[in-house]
Amino acid sequence: MAKTIVVKQIGSPIRRPEVQRQTLIGLGLNKMHRVRELEDTPAVRGMVRKIAHLVEIIEERG
Repeated sequence: MAKTIVVKQIGSPIRRPEVQRQTLIGLGLNKMHRVRELEDTPAVRGMVRKIAHLVEIIEERG
Protein backbone atom coordinates (compact mmCIF):
# COMPACT_ATOMS: atom_id res chain seq x y z
CA MET A 1 0.00 0.00 0.00
CA ALA A 2 1.33 3.43 -0.92
CA LYS A 3 1.85 6.13 1.65
CA THR A 4 -0.83 8.81 1.74
CA ILE A 5 -1.42 12.14 3.45
CA VAL A 6 -4.75 13.67 4.42
CA VAL A 7 -4.91 17.37 3.57
CA LYS A 8 -7.60 19.88 4.62
CA GLN A 9 -8.13 23.34 3.15
CA ILE A 10 -8.21 25.95 5.93
CA GLY A 11 -7.75 29.17 3.92
CA SER A 12 -9.74 30.88 1.22
CA PRO A 13 -8.30 31.41 -2.28
CA ILE A 14 -10.03 34.80 -2.49
CA ARG A 15 -7.50 37.60 -3.11
CA ARG A 16 -4.69 35.10 -3.68
CA PRO A 17 -2.47 34.85 -6.76
CA GLU A 18 -3.82 32.72 -9.61
CA VAL A 19 -0.90 30.28 -9.20
CA GLN A 20 -2.07 29.46 -5.66
CA ARG A 21 -5.66 28.98 -6.82
CA GLN A 22 -4.51 26.58 -9.53
CA THR A 23 -2.40 24.65 -7.02
CA LEU A 24 -5.47 24.19 -4.79
CA ILE A 25 -7.49 22.95 -7.76
CA GLY A 26 -4.65 20.60 -8.71
CA LEU A 27 -4.84 19.06 -5.24
CA GLY A 28 -8.63 18.77 -5.50
CA LEU A 29 -9.26 21.48 -2.92
CA ASN A 30 -11.21 24.49 -4.08
CA LYS A 31 -13.76 25.08 -1.32
CA MET A 32 -13.21 25.70 2.38
CA HIS A 33 -12.88 22.72 4.74
CA ARG A 34 -12.59 20.13 1.98
CA VAL A 35 -10.50 17.10 2.89
CA ARG A 36 -8.56 14.96 0.41
CA GLU A 37 -6.43 11.86 0.80
CA LEU A 38 -3.48 12.19 -1.58
CA GLU A 39 -0.54 9.96 -2.48
CA ASP A 40 2.59 11.01 -0.59
CA THR A 41 4.94 11.90 -3.45
CA PRO A 42 7.55 14.65 -3.76
CA ALA A 43 5.31 16.46 -6.27
CA VAL A 44 2.33 16.51 -3.91
CA ARG A 45 4.54 17.55 -0.97
CA GLY A 46 5.89 20.43 -3.07
CA MET A 47 2.38 21.59 -3.94
CA VAL A 48 1.34 21.46 -0.28
CA ARG A 49 4.47 23.39 0.73
CA LYS A 50 3.71 26.03 -1.90
CA ILE A 51 0.30 26.76 -0.31
CA ALA A 52 1.09 25.82 3.29
CA HIS A 53 -0.78 28.91 4.54
CA LEU A 54 -4.01 27.63 2.93
CA VAL A 55 -3.89 23.93 3.89
CA GLU A 56 -2.95 21.70 6.79
CA ILE A 57 -1.83 18.10 6.84
CA ILE A 58 -4.19 16.27 9.16
CA GLU A 59 -2.71 12.80 9.01
CA GLU A 60 0.06 10.79 7.39
CA ARG A 61 -0.89 7.18 6.62
CA GLY A 62 1.03 4.23 5.44
